[in-house]
Amino acid sequence: MEEEKRKEGEKRLSAINKHEPEKVASEYHSYYRGKIEIGLKAPVRSYDDFAIWYTPGVAEPSREIKNSRERVFEYTNKGNSVAIVTDGTRVLGLGDVGAEAALPVMEGKAMLFKYLGGVDAFPLCLDTSDAEDIINTVKWVAPTFGGVNLEDIESPKCYYILQRLQDELGMPVWHDDQQGTALVILAGVINALKIVGKRLSEIAISLVGAGAANMNVAKYLCLAGAKEGNIVMVDSKGILNRERMDDEKRDEKKRDMCEKTNKEGRKGGIKEAMRDTDLCIALSTPGPGVIKKEWVADMADDAIVFACANPVPEIWPVEAEEGGARIVATGRSDFNNQVNNSLGFPAVFRGALDVRAARITDEMCIAAANAIARYTEEEGKGKEKGISESRIIPRMEESEMYVCEAVAVGMKAIEQGVAEKGMSMKALEERVREKISD
Repeated sequence: MEEEKRKEGEKRLSAINKHEPEKVASEYHSYYRGKIEIGLKAPVRSYDDFAIWYTPGVAEPSREIKNSRERVFEYTNKGNSVAIVTDGTRVLGLGDVGAEAALPVMEGKAMLFKYLGGVDAFPLCLDTSDAEDIINTVKWVAPTFGGVNLEDIESPKCYYILQRLQDELGMPVWHDDQQGTALVILAGVINALKIVGKRLSEIAISLVGAGAANMNVAKYLCLAGAKEGNIVMVDSKGILNRERMDDEKRDEKKRDMCEKTNKEGRKGGIKEAMRDTDLCIALSTPGPGVIKKEWVADMADDAIVFACANPVPEIWPVEAEEGGARIVATGRSDFNNQVNNSLGFPAVFRGALDVRAARITDEMCIAAANAIARYTEEEGKGKEKGISESRIIPRMEESEMYVCEAVAVGMKAIEQGVAEKGMSMKALEERVREKISD
């Protein structure tokens, strides 16, 4: 019955106009009653098999795990399991919708983990917005999982939660709205700058929005070579500058940006922040109209604009191009250059899990960004090979990219000494490819 239902659903979905998913989303979520379920890996030929998979046979692997913690990765699925943890306070472009309303999004995230990275991920939508409660809950359930993906948690508490869990859990923990967004954007920036012939260390950068995503974008840009003083960040109150430091006591990240960026001491709003910059990365309020094409026209020649708000970018690509932008990226699949976190998290966790990394370091994320950029330029197939104004980053369906990225992440973890399992690049690639193709 379930197989017939699945086939009927696929038949209906094939007839949907891909540009109108909102019109049918509720219908199909209802049809399937959600998007994920638990399947069985081990065979059950008869009820007698439960003597092996459950009592009395299961007692033996439990005893061995008690005597040697390493055996848990051999006898269970812990090493391929990730918890997707949210409190529903910062969901997509919806804001604070609560834990239950966040569940459809987290189920979708679990689908992407499995489909793109071969990772078994499970939503944990928590009915608390207290940072200590979230931290304690994750620590309590950690023995079940091999990694933790924090998702859609409001700032500034998301910084604190991430740091605490990274310090206190010996497993990969990351916040996708920080690290995932930043590494994928960095990959696109690397290739965009190659096309326009500019160097990251020399360009002026405007960042529209000062939430968790753009804070980490700034961090990764600087790790990759950008100069802090060449960055101008603007939030809903205006441009961050030294005069605002006393107003940002609650948000240490924002206070730090006030001190270290904007060497010119600019004041004003988005218009003034964008003036004469080579690169604008917007992760702010859904548009259109948040950024005006006249402001794009005030940017430097061969300007690059990343308008990444969902579901509607801060400025439509055609308007940005009319304003003079040479390269435009958004978060949408119906425009060129989709900057989507799905290009990052499945492969990053795949690589981290397969070498049993104790954490996901910034260097591992930079390695992921470089792998994405390199694949786009060198490893694509046929018409998809090479970079151009309309292709600075791969599309989601380019499965080989995930293999390249996961291997880069795993090898960087081994190089940094944060991996419990050492292996050759060839052995890691074989393992990654097997998991992703399952």
